[in-house]
Amino acid sequence: MQLRHTITLLGFITILFQSCADFLDVNDNPNAPVSENLALSAKLPAALVASVNQEQGQLNQLGALWGGYWGTSSEGINSFFHQKNYNGPGMRDVRDGYPVWETTYTTLVYYHLIREQAEQEGEPFYEGVAKIMQGWHFLRLVDIYNNVPFEEALQGTTNSTPSYEAGQDVYQKAVNLITEGISAIQMAPAAQVAGTDDVLFKGNKTLWAKFGNTVKLRALIRQSEKDNAAYINAELAKIAAEGSGFLGMGESALIQPGYLQTAGKMNPFYESYYRNVQQAATANYQDIRPTTYLLEKYTERNDPRLGQLYLAVNGDYNGVVFGDPVVNQALYGRANTSALKGPLENNGQPAGLLKSPTQASVLMGSFESLFLQAEAAQRGWINLSAEELYNAAITESFVYLGLNGAAADEYLNQSEVAYQGTLDQLILQKWLSLNSISSIEAWNDFRRLGMPQFPNSLAINNPSVRPQRLMYPETERMTNLDEVVSQGDDQVTTAKVWWAN
Repeated sequence: MQLRHTITLLGFITILFQSCADFLDVNDNPNAPVSENLALSAKLPAALVASVNQEQGQLNQLGALWGGYWGTSSEGINSFFHQKNYNGPGMRDVRDGYPVWETTYTTLVYYHLIREQAEQEGEPFYEGVAKIMQGWHFLRLVDIYNNVPFEEALQGTTNSTPSYEAGQDVYQKAVNLITEGISAIQMAPAAQVAGTDDVLFKGNKTLWAKFGNTVKLRALIRQSEKDNAAYINAELAKIAAEGSGFLGMGESALIQPGYLQTAGKMNPFYESYYRNVQQAATANYQDIRPTTYLLEKYTERNDPRLGQLYLAVNGDYNGVVFGDPVVNQALYGRANTSALKGPLENNGQPAGLLKSPTQASVLMGSFESLFLQAEAAQRGWINLSAEELYNAAITESFVYLGLNGAAADEYLNQSEVAYQGTLDQLILQKWLSLNSISSIEAWNDFRRLGMPQFPNSLAINNPSVRPQRLMYPETERMTNLDEVVSQGDDQVTTAKVWWAN
């Protein structure tokens, strides 16, 4: 597995740079974009773009389908067939599967090369960023697959059949990587801090520390239903001692590497789920629709985000049911269900999710960070006001979707929305805020807590059967089968990741 990833790394670099070269200017020689002739200032933006592309692409899509947000129109009944049927073998297939494993390990190799070069050149800022992002990706691997290679990973031809480690152990090691990364960034001299090549925080050391702490908090919250209080408290103490805190209002982790209104250089989410450069609607835009459950939750709360996100049909917002195997044009056809709203349907103005071809990509929204802090405060883990954090999280969601603070205040004044101190309410509001932005976190929360209780896929006869993880991919079975088999059950609906309830 690692041999294959190392061999394909040059192809990965070439493809990534071809899509970004004109606006990142990352190649010393654009005809030979290999590791040896690339400075750290060229490698870092490419790696960060790869990270956010995966987050906004395959992970956001999987989470939106399995996290209660998306279904399809009747015309798109055969779209996302494997996801609707929880077909693990189909999703691990080499030809048309879900290559989360392959994409993640390829990106991890790239950060590994950045770390090695940064250590050799005495550049602690770049080393720290690489460690934080490696921690991010290892956490994601465990979230999707549970046990994965860590210590023996990323060794190329030295070890092409790495041993797997328990998901909980990898989680702790990933958190340690992030802690090390924050320390490295903090010790970097001002003259060695990245500038515009840091397409996430422009070299802001404090924001990188806050981001790292927030990712660690997410990892700790993920363990809320496990008897792991001693570890959680110890890690929270480390975060407090570091002192930077977490991402707050106005501090979303956004990546804008220089998107252009040019084919292949537009914001990937916009180009995949809305319009291409010729303004033609994509297949995803035509057939992806919100679920009726999602629309009901917005409507029940008179939530103005609804009108920012979706188009009304004859004055109503109409959704679909995920996995419905029956074609019903009258109820669920394209013409009778609510599509996403974009600038063309909003008098040329930015809408909620679809703002412009050059909009920034979201790695982590400030609203997610604030909801994580609110839950931690509600659980008594941190000495902050859960209510204030909850209110701030909702306000930040409104602002991101193009609404103002006054609209958020009016919304929060409703009895059903005003903070009540229940986990059900907090998670529902978090779910409404992460919709189609960081959808993978909605699926993660559902596996952790069973909240909110959105309907199961109608393609599944047993309503209690839910997707728990992805199977190890065919690429891994072909190269490291003994390790795959030794992990035991990896079925989508029966094998849980270690932190799942």
